Amino acid sequence: MIYPQPLKNGDKVAVISLSSGLLGESFCAHQKELGTKKLREFGLEPVFTEHALMGIEYLLAHPEARAADLKAAFLDDSVKGIITAIGGIETFRTFPYLMEDREFMDAVRQHPKFFLGFSDTTNNHFMLRRLGLQTFYGQAFLCDIAEFSGDMLPYSKAQFESCFKPYHGRKITPSDTWYGDRTDFSAAAVGTMPASRKEEHGYELLQGSPVFEGELLGGCVDSMGEMLLAGSAERYAELLANEFEICPQLKEDFAKQSEITRRYNIFPTAEEWCGKILFSETSEVMPPPEMLREYLTALKSAGVFSNINGIIVGKPMNEKYYEEYKDVWREVVDDPKLPILYNVNFGHGTPRAILPYGAMARVDAEKQEITLL
Repeated sequence: MIYPQPLKNGDKVAVISLSSGLLGESFCAHQKELGTKKLREFGLEPVFTEHALMGIEYLLAHPEARAADLKAAFLDDSVKGIITAIGGIETFRTFPYLMEDREFMDAVRQHPKFFLGFSDTTNNHFMLRRLGLQTFYGQAFLCDIAEFSGDMLPYSKAQFESCFKPYHGRKITPSDTWYGDRTDFSAAAVGTMPASRKEEHGYELLQGSPVFEGELLGGCVDSMGEMLLAGSAERYAELLANEFEICPQLKEDFAKQSEITRRYNIFPTAEEWCGKILFSETSEVMPPPEMLREYLTALKSAGVFSNINGIIVGKPMNEKYYEEYKDVWREVVDDPKLPILYNVNFGHGTPRAILPYGAMARVDAEKQEITLL
């Protein structure tokens, strides 16, 4: 694995829209300004890739433009880091333009960059892992850096600051506070804090040994599940109707998602899961328990649970289905000896930790800490 250098003061970082083009919409201009200001306060020089601000409609119709932006960022030696604007639902459509481009694949290996994102970016993380690059799961420009209050949430900010030094020895512990999902994203909301809640649970050990070790690998369970399932456009359209516009072409592409994933060997093989710790979390769609069961069953069929050393599960957004999800995890895994640590601060629930792919980690439920070794 190729390990990129940590960020440092003065680094140029490219902000890229690899899935949703939300960042380019006029109603997000205030968030773009907030995020740009915050990156500069960190001593970074933000630049926006050529098509990052083209908007939702254009980027939905042009996955090749998103792919071209990623290639250009890797080819540019002045760029030291790449931060995704936000997630989405269909970054897998960039695979044919990237995984058949020898110049891009060579650029990833010859010009490694710090790469950060979460949610649908799980697809990009797995793709870059296939090309040998370590990447980082956990935060995005719009969701974290462009925090409406004017500063990043304290826990998330400390996690982002950790990207400026080697991660070895860093401990990830529970946040004392969690935050509900914002409902007002208008300019009028700038300067306000999201609704906060006191953390009542901490890390919960659902089963197995309280101490386990392994190499971190995982992402958003919705994304991982859809990589493996024969895509159901009708189900997706119904579930995501309130979040995304599902056009006819996108429905057709969803039906091919698992085929595209297999074609480029994006999802790790059963053998590649040996000795790993699966980290997994549910999206902002907050899938109902029966859908989580379907996703986990797909992971089980792919040989994930029979090979890993343990599992860490992200805190569900708004704690929706908090208890129900626990039952689904236990039932589908169906191996009481496999450790499962629940309610970890990463993924869609805020605040967000940052998890390095490929890092060796020791989980200690009793000490309430995850140590990056």
